[in-house]
Amino acid sequence: MSDDSEESGEGTQPNGASPTEAKSAPAPEVGEVAAEDPVAAAQAETARMKDQLLRLAADFDNFKKRSRKETEDIGKRAREEVLRDLLPVFDNLERATAHASAATDGKALTDGIGMVMRQFLDTLGKLGVERVPALGQPFDPAVHEAVQHLETTEHPPGSVAMELQAGYRTGERVIRPAMVVVAKAPPGA
Repeated sequence: MSDDSEESGEGTQPNGASPTEAKSAPAPEVGEVAAEDPVAAAQAETARMKDQLLRLAADFDNFKKRSRKETEDIGKRAREEVLRDLLPVFDNLERATAHASAATDGKALTDGIGMVMRQFLDTLGKLGVERVPALGQPFDPAVHEAVQHLETTEHPPGSVAMELQAGYRTGERVIRPAMVVVAKAPPGA
């Protein structure tokens, strides 16, 4: 080759090697992996992604276990707080029961039980629990459970004539519906 052809780039391969150098470059052996082997690169990437996936799955499993335990702990703490608020009411009921056998004055006993009832209702109010209004109210199946109908003229038809068991709710959520007797018009009225 002449110097002119080398300067102009004629007769050279794209990688800058002469045609004779390109032909004589040793081919990689069968056991040897070339740096640019796409199959080996894909296998290495697959192994890396599999390892990453296994780690992620283990982390997620640990997260689920930790979340479940935290949820259980929150529930236990909430129950403990409610019980802590209700225990004084229970203590006062025990005292009233203990004094009831020795009490000679029925009025004092009734007043004591009334005080415990007020304490209980105050505690429920503090916990966000309120009694469902029933007596004289129009029957509402969302908060009342009708167990009987009563023919009466004292209450308008479809309203609650008697409350057999109080209902309670917290916010808009009904804890227990009020068990009620619903008024209906007597025949021929």
